[in-house]
Amino acid sequence: MQTIAQGYKSVSLLVELNWDRILTTATVIGSLYAGAYIMLA
Repeated sequence: MQTIAQGYKSVSLLVELNWDRILTTATVIGSLYAGAYIMLA
């Protein structure tokens, strides 16, 4: 149980430090997906 709690803490810390990178990556992927969908439609 302690390992799970420690893992959760480290994951939440990584997300807290890198949320802007994650958001940027998600935005780029979403934009590429939307562009491909529009091109195929």
